[in-house]
Amino acid sequence: MNSQFPERRMRRLRMTPRLRDLVRETRLALDDLICPLFVCPGQGVRREIASMPGVFNFSVDQAVEECRALADLGIPAVILFGIPEAKDEQGSGAWAGEGIVQRALRAIREALGERLVLIADTCLCEYTSHGHCGLIDHAGAGAPQILNDPTLELLARTAVSQARAGADIIAPSDMFDGRVGAIRRALDADGFHHTPIMSYAVKYASVFYGPFRDAADSPPAFGDRKSHQMDPANAREALEEARLDADEGADILLVKPALTQLDTIASLRRAFPHPLAAYHVSGEYAMIKAAAARGWLDEAGAVWEATLAIKRAGADLIITYFAKDLAARI
Repeated sequence: MNSQFPERRMRRLRMTPRLRDLVRETRLALDDLICPLFVCPGQGVRREIASMPGVFNFSVDQAVEECRALADLGIPAVILFGIPEAKDEQGSGAWAGEGIVQRALRAIREALGERLVLIADTCLCEYTSHGHCGLIDHAGAGAPQILNDPTLELLARTAVSQARAGADIIAPSDMFDGRVGAIRRALDADGFHHTPIMSYAVKYASVFYGPFRDAADSPPAFGDRKSHQMDPANAREALEEARLDADEGADILLVKPALTQLDTIASLRRAFPHPLAAYHVSGEYAMIKAAAARGWLDEAGAVWEATLAIKRAGADLIITYFAKDLAARI
């Protein structure tokens, strides 16, 4: 044998499936998974979303049955998004006591008890007639302005309404300055001291949200969301956004999107002790589905590899539309 050959042969531990399993560094578990659900008006509705094959809009009764199936698979949590019966300038359906998410929270809790952790997405964009995440000022001479501070009261009101309906975790996704602190103060004032906040601490203005807007019927009627969601080019800013949310009382930090921001997930993992979540978003889901439908890649393998990458980057929790597929494989 060549005496110059290295003593360390990396292939030794790759030669059999059992060896590879034994030394695997990153492992997925059921407890990592959170499944998104879209709840809509009606009865008996299970409507597939064209740009997200295999993902549906559910009426409340069907959302209960879907949650039962998820719990039976061992998936520990769902995050609920609402499509209201009507929309208005303020997005009042977001905090209505009989709002679509509030009704779903109560129905799921009644049917399943504590089998699932119920997370409520807290934002106004699905409920406003203009599709933006906050109140709009039309008074100026230029383009309408999205108002930060007046919106905080509405987000806080929404969070309290969701907590009263049974949400275990409040998840503000708007990216407005100061909203975590406003929500924390409102929850505490209403007696929800123990209700945690999972803050979308780092949410980029990404093109990969397109299919979600089909699912939630929430495209902006004008302009975009770049005045409050982050520039995808910025990494240092992400650390500051996360620090501010942590200082305001966020219990869990979230990065969105996941696959295009693996470096950001890793940076937050190094910088913060908080549980860290990542959202494997609709466009990332749709790309895999579309390529697999054309025979360009193996869907199950692509889903597994993508999710492992998110976990390897440092995410403790992964919001993914592939939750049911992953649960069956895990």
